[in-house]
Amino acid sequence: MSQRFVHLHNHTEFSLLDGANRIPAMVGRAKELGMDSLAITDHGVMFGVMEFYWACKEAGIKPLIGMEAYVAPNGHKKRSGREDNDRAHLLLLAKNLEGYRNLCKLATIAALEGFYSKPRIDHELLRQYGAGLIGTSTCLSSEICRALLREDYVQANHIAGMYKEIFGEGNYFIELQDHRLAEQERIRPQLLRLSKELDIPLVATNDAHYLCKTDHDSHELLLCIQTNDVLSNSKRMKFNTREFYLKSQEEMEALFADVPEAIGNTGYVADMCEVELAANRAGMPLPELPEGETPGSYLRKVATESLPRRVQECDEAAWERLKFELDVIESTGFESYFLLVREFANYAREQGIHYGVRGSAAGSLVSYAIGITEVDPLHYDLTFERFLNPERVSMPDIDMDFEDARREEMIQYVTGKYGSERVAQIVTFGTMGAKAAIRDTSRVLGKPPQEADRICKCIPNMPGITLEKALEEIAEFKQLVASDPEVREIVDKAKSVEGRVRHCGVHAAGLVISGEPLVEYVPLYRGNEGQPITAFEMGVLEKIGLLKMDFLGLSNLTVLAQTVRIVAETRGEHLDIGSIPLDDEATFEMLGRGDTTGVFQLESPGMRRHIQELKPRNVKELSAMVALFRPGPIKHIPEYIDAKYGRKKPEFLDDRMQPILEETYGVIVYQDQVLKSVRAVAGFTLGKADLLRKAMSKKDKSALDALLEDFLKGCAANGVEQRVAKKIWTRLEPFAGYAFNKAHAVCYAILAYQTAYLKAHYPVEYMAALLGAYMEKEDRVITLIDECRRQKIPVLQPSINRSGISFGVEGSAIRFGLAAIKGVGTGMVSSLIEEREANGPFGHLYEVAERLKPMGATKPVLEALIKAGALDEFGQNRLTLLGYVDGALSFADSANRDRNAGQVSLFGEGEQVADVVHYPELPEAEPPDRAQLTSMEKEVLGVYVSDHPLRGYERLLPQMSTHRCGAITELDDGTPVRMAGVVSNVRTLVTKRTGEKMASFRLEDFSGQVGVIVFAKTFAKLGGQVENDTVVQVEGAVMHRERRNGGEKDIEVRLDQLQRLDPPLALDLASPDSMAGTVVIQISRATEADLKRLSKLLADHPGDYGLRLDVLVGKQVVPIFPALTVDPQDGLIRRIPKAVPGAEVTVMSADESKALAHRP
Repeated sequence: MSQRFVHLHNHTEFSLLDGANRIPAMVGRAKELGMDSLAITDHGVMFGVMEFYWACKEAGIKPLIGMEAYVAPNGHKKRSGREDNDRAHLLLLAKNLEGYRNLCKLATIAALEGFYSKPRIDHELLRQYGAGLIGTSTCLSSEICRALLREDYVQANHIAGMYKEIFGEGNYFIELQDHRLAEQERIRPQLLRLSKELDIPLVATNDAHYLCKTDHDSHELLLCIQTNDVLSNSKRMKFNTREFYLKSQEEMEALFADVPEAIGNTGYVADMCEVELAANRAGMPLPELPEGETPGSYLRKVATESLPRRVQECDEAAWERLKFELDVIESTGFESYFLLVREFANYAREQGIHYGVRGSAAGSLVSYAIGITEVDPLHYDLTFERFLNPERVSMPDIDMDFEDARREEMIQYVTGKYGSERVAQIVTFGTMGAKAAIRDTSRVLGKPPQEADRICKCIPNMPGITLEKALEEIAEFKQLVASDPEVREIVDKAKSVEGRVRHCGVHAAGLVISGEPLVEYVPLYRGNEGQPITAFEMGVLEKIGLLKMDFLGLSNLTVLAQTVRIVAETRGEHLDIGSIPLDDEATFEMLGRGDTTGVFQLESPGMRRHIQELKPRNVKELSAMVALFRPGPIKHIPEYIDAKYGRKKPEFLDDRMQPILEETYGVIVYQDQVLKSVRAVAGFTLGKADLLRKAMSKKDKSALDALLEDFLKGCAANGVEQRVAKKIWTRLEPFAGYAFNKAHAVCYAILAYQTAYLKAHYPVEYMAALLGAYMEKEDRVITLIDECRRQKIPVLQPSINRSGISFGVEGSAIRFGLAAIKGVGTGMVSSLIEEREANGPFGHLYEVAERLKPMGATKPVLEALIKAGALDEFGQNRLTLLGYVDGALSFADSANRDRNAGQVSLFGEGEQVADVVHYPELPEAEPPDRAQLTSMEKEVLGVYVSDHPLRGYERLLPQMSTHRCGAITELDDGTPVRMAGVVSNVRTLVTKRTGEKMASFRLEDFSGQVGVIVFAKTFAKLGGQVENDTVVQVEGAVMHRERRNGGEKDIEVRLDQLQRLDPPLALDLASPDSMAGTVVIQISRATEADLKRLSKLLADHPGDYGLRLDVLVGKQVVPIFPALTVDPQDGLIRRIPKAVPGAEVTVMSADESKALAHRP
C-alpha cells in the first residue's frame, strides 16, 4: 500500500458559491505540492468534471472523478418540507468507466427526479447504480456523523454496514476530517470504532473548499453572496475555522499521526481509480437515407440535382464551387451533419415555421443548394472556407433561428424523432463581472447601494474589463480607490470573487443531439423550468464529439410570420416573404428617413442616425451597417458614408486589395476581407490566414510577431514594397479583432430588409404583429403604441366582441387582444372566444357572467375586462359596470342552477323553446373622470390606451427633458438626465442596514418607461412628492445595475431632484393660441442645395415645436414662419448646421413662443 497522500474530497467553483477553488489553480497547487493524483467532488453536480479531467492530464496528474452527493434517506422523490434534515452528504468516486457512467446517471436522476432545493439521490438508487463506485462517509453532514452527534451509535453502525454492503467489500471507507472543530473531535473515537468493528478502512480528507489558508475570507464572501447575508451577521452560515484548504502531505500527516493508515489509504483509493474518458465519445444520429445510399452519395445527389433550381446563373464557376465544397465535406466526414440539418429545415418549412440561418453557414453553396439556407453565397460573394476550412478541421456550426413562439415546437420535433434520452438543452454558467463583484461585495460588507453605484460609475462598460485592468487604465477609478479606504476594501475583496461562477442557466439556443443515450457520456441537470439540460457547457460538448445545434428563438421571425398571416386574413394576399423584391424603392426611402422603429437591427437611436446619413440603396449596404455598428468598428461608419458619397477617396494600398474592398468603399468591414487580403498580397494559405485572424482577435503578441515576419516575406515575394506591406499590416491588424463575419451580417441584413419592407407596405398589419410579439413587455408596447400614434394608426381598446387573443387589425386600426388584459389569463380568453364563436356576441354584463361563469370566470376576471374597456360597447360607463359585478355573478349562479335543474317548458314535456332572457337595466353611476379611466387601463393593460395622463403636456415635455424615457438605453452609466412623465408603480421600502426609507417608481412618457431609484437621503427631502399618477420632471443620473442572475443590465435613473408639473400650465401651453416652443434658425447665406437639404431634414423630424427662419436678405433679417412643426430632440439641432453651413440654431421657450406667435 502506497504511503502517499492524495486529496480525495475537494470543491471547485462549480459547487456554486460554496467552493472557491478555480480548477486550473487547484490542479496547479496540487502539482506544486508534489501530488500525483487529485479528486473533484462538487456538491451534487458534475459541472466541472471535463475541465478538471483535461487540466489534470495536461499537468501530469491523475484525475479522480467524483461528486459529494446529497442523499435523501426516505427516498429521493419525497419532499418533506424539512429540507436540511432531509438530505445528507455522501462522497462518491468513479473507479472505472462503468463507475463514471453510473455517477452520470446518479447525478442526472438527482437533478431531474430528486431535486428539492438540492439534487438528491437515495439508497435504492445507490444499490441500482453503485457498480464501479467508491463511497466514503464524508463530513459532519453525513448520515453516520449526524447519528453519532445524536449519540446514536447503533444507527451509525447500521448505516455504515448498509453502505459497505451497497458498495461492496473494499469500496467503502470511513472518512476522517480534522478542521479543529469540536464536533469532529467528539465523534472521532466512534468513527474509529466503526472502522474496526465493521472492518471498513479509513481515509483522511480535508474537504478543501479553497486553495490556501489566506483564501478563507473570499470563501466567506461567496457564502454570504449565496445566502444573501452580510459578514457582520454572527448567526450566518459560515465555516468556523480557516482549515478548509488544500493542505500539504506534511500538514495532513501531522493531523492524522495517530492513524497513518488513513493517509496511506488515500493513495490506495487513487490507485483503485482508472477512468479514461478520452475514448468516451458520443456519435451523432444517422440521417434518413434512401435504400442503397450512403450519407456522402446522397448529399452529393441532392446538392447536384437542386443547384440549377436554386441558382439563377448556374455557370461553370457555380458547379466548380459546389464540387469543391462537396469534396471538402466528404474529406472531413461531415456529410451526415448536413443531411441532419436539412431534415430540420425541411420539417420547419413543411410546418410553416419561419426560420433563418445565422453565421458562416450562409457561405456554403451546398447549404443553399439542399435548402438549409436561403441566401445565395455566390450573389453576395460569401466565403465557404470561413465556414469549413479544409486546413483546420472542426465541427461545422449551422445556427438556426426560428419564430420564438415556435422554437419549442422544433425542440419537441427533434426530441420526438431521436428520443428524449438523446436530446437536451445546454447549461451555461454566469460569472461575476467587475461591477457585479463590486455590488455583491459591497452588499455583503453592509454598505448602502449608493456606495456600489459610486464605485461602478468609474468602471467602463466594455467587454473583458476587470477590476485590475480598470485600476491600470481608468484614472478616475484609480484615484477613488487610492483616496478612500472603504472603497479600497470593497475593491480588494471584490477582486477575490471576480470572475467566479455565480449561477447556472439554460443556453438561449443550444441543443445537443446524440445517437445514443446522453447519460452514457454526460450528466444532465435541471433547467430553470425543470427541463433536462447537459451539465457540461457547449465547448465541452463539442470536444467530446456530441452534435450541438443552435436553435434560437427570434421574435422578429415571429413578427414576420404573424404579419404574413394577418395580411392573408385581412387582405386575402398570400405573401411569400422569401420572394419579395430586394430593391424596393419605398422600403429604402423609409429607411433613409430613419423610420426604423420595429425594424430588426436598425431601430436603436444611434443606428437610426447612421441609417439616415447613409440612406442605403441595397442589402449589401445594410449588411455593412449591421457589421459596423458595434464597439470598435462604429468609429469607421463616417468614413464608410463619406466614401460612398465621394467626400473621401477610398485608399486600397495595393491593386490586389481593390476588388476585395471595393464593395465597402475601401473600408475593412468583414473578417472575410482580412482573410482574402492576406492571401492576395502575402500568399497566405487558408489555414495561416485563419491563424492570423485568431491571433489578431486575441491580440496574441508572440503569435503576431511570428506571423508579421511571414507576412512581410510573403508580400516581398509578391512584389509588395516593405513600406506598403507594413502599412497594409497596420491597417488590417485593428480590424481583425472586431471585423464581422460577412455571411452573418448578410443574413441579418436580409431579415432587417424584410421587416422594413413589411413596415413600408403593410404598416397596420406589421405593427399589430409587433405589438402581439411584445405583448408581455410593457416598455416595448408603450414605444410601439407611440410609433402607431406617429404613423396615425389608431390603437383601440380591447373589445369582448371584436378582440382576438392577440392584437388584431380592424380596418385601418389595431385592436388590443384580450390576452393583453392582466388577470384574465390565456385559458379564459380562449374559452371566451370559443363561446363567442359558438353562441354569438355578448350584449350585457349579466350575459357575460352567465355564459362565462361555468368556464371559471371570477369577479377579478370581470373587473379586469371592465377596467380594460372591453365592455364599453354595452353602453354603460365603467364605474357602473364595476358596481354590478357581484349582482351579475349571483344572477349567473341562479340562471345556471335553473338550467341544470332542467326546468320544463310550458308547451309540454320534452319540448324546447328558445330562451328569451331579459337582463336588468343598470342605473348609471357617475362616470369615471379622466384620471380614473387612465388609471384603470394602466392597471390591467400596463399602458394607456383610450387616453393618456400626459395628453395636453405634449408641447411641454420637450422643454422639460434632455431625453425621452424610451431613449436612455444607450446612455453611459452616470450620464446626467432630465426627463418628464407620469409616475406609476411607487414602492417604498426600508433599508436593511440603516432602517431608512427609500423608494422606486416608474416614469413614463409617450416613448416608454424607465425605473427611477430614490435613495434614502433624497427620499427624506422629496419622498412626499412621489405619488402614483402625478406628472413630474425628474433630474438625476443613469445607473447600470447588473442583475443578480446575469443577463442584460437594468438601466435605471437615480433621482436627485423632482418637480411636479402644473396641469393648467401644461394645458394652456397646448392650446391653439400657444406653442410648445420654437426652433429659430438664423441663415446668413445658403445655396439652393443647402435649402433643399434643410427642407428634407426638417420634414424628417416632425414634432410639436414651431419653426422660424431668420433669413438675411441684403442687410435685413426677414423672419419666415413655415407651416411646419418639428421635434428639436433626436439630433435635429446638431444636424442643421451640417445641412446649412454657418446656420445658427436657438430653441425658444414656451413663453417666448407665445410672444412670437402674435407677431405680424
